Amino acid sequence: MQTIDNYNFAGKKAFVRVDFNVPLDENFNITDDTRIRAALPTLKKILKDGGSIIIGSHLGRPKGPTDKFSLKHITGHVSELLGVDVQFANDCMSEEAAVKAAALQPGEVLVLENLRFYAEEEGKPRGLADDATDEEKAAAKKAVKESQKEFTKKLASYADCYVNDAFGTAHRAHASTALIAQYFDVNNKMFGYLMEKEVTAVNKVLNDIKRPFTAIMGGSKVSSKIEIIENLMDKVDNLIITGGMTFTFEKAMGGQIGLSLCEEDKLDLALDLMKKAKEKGVNLVLATDARIADKFSNDANVKLAESNEIPDGWQGLDIGPKSEVLFAKVINESKTILWNGPAGVFEFDKFAEGSKAIGLAVAEATKNGAFSLVGGGDSVACVNKFGLADQVSYVSTGGGALLEAIEGKKLPGIAAIEE
Repeated sequence: MQTIDNYNFAGKKAFVRVDFNVPLDENFNITDDTRIRAALPTLKKILKDGGSIIIGSHLGRPKGPTDKFSLKHITGHVSELLGVDVQFANDCMSEEAAVKAAALQPGEVLVLENLRFYAEEEGKPRGLADDATDEEKAAAKKAVKESQKEFTKKLASYADCYVNDAFGTAHRAHASTALIAQYFDVNNKMFGYLMEKEVTAVNKVLNDIKRPFTAIMGGSKVSSKIEIIENLMDKVDNLIITGGMTFTFEKAMGGQIGLSLCEEDKLDLALDLMKKAKEKGVNLVLATDARIADKFSNDANVKLAESNEIPDGWQGLDIGPKSEVLFAKVINESKTILWNGPAGVFEFDKFAEGSKAIGLAVAEATKNGAFSLVGGGDSVACVNKFGLADQVSYVSTGGGALLEAIEGKKLPGIAAIEE
């Protein structure tokens, strides 16, 4: 497989798929440029070699062209960060785009307009009436799939080589993240530096395990994490279940959980997961106490309770101090750590202590030689909020992509390069 380090971009035009889906304020100012900065090493390597770059990305979830999601709003900042005058094509499929791409000279950069302005990027029909028949839906899907081939072929025609540096979209079989790769031979398609790091981190935590291996699974619903938990059962030594889904397990075991989150239809599933953990020799760890509130608010009254003894009218919004100590002990004895999902409603400062305690324990274990991978939007927000991002081994930029990788699924954006 070709690598970006071994590739000489001199005189080559590179189509680079990045994830510049950054947040903008009402005046179109970028409020967090982390994703743009993450792609800089790849872009700078190409320019340093003497290559030119065609940047493709999406922004938001548009249903067609709209100024709100135009990539023209970020071009100036990309130019500033790269230190070159970045050009912009106001339509990724236009004659203007083709001409500008063809005219690129070594060291020059062109940003294409939002790829998702076209339904062909995602391969999903748009504009169907709510009462569309199954036949109409099938016909629309067939039509967009057929036109997707031409869309992909044209994107590929702009460049001599293809670089995928957008891990956040690697789980989507979109035109620019997976399908385009087939138009480049094995020697002219590769991962960018960010993708390489993401793939390496996921492989390390799933396939190059130093034991004990602990997974910390947080979040509100068991149902949203079921495939991840089941896949991890065959890999981990310890599985810490935390966050709102704690209370589904507690109720399944006959506990009193007050107004705490609970998936009533998943009680049997929770019991089944506990049984599987026992059969596989996995140490499944649940919180023993909770910080509870009389309403879902940072202004709520707060007190401590056992996780299975929460009074009526109260709800668990964070783990308690005994659970913090329990979790920290397991984490500090680990050599491989995967953290996905907070311990509580960390957005409210009153209920951030549990997540902070987990973050500090993960940082301490990392300092002592463990490999730690933090992923999923809320977990990343946690480590950033508590200033711990530089104290763990790796913070993943991919939310859904990371989760699907952990579930054991082959990601289309990765398979397109590796296979």
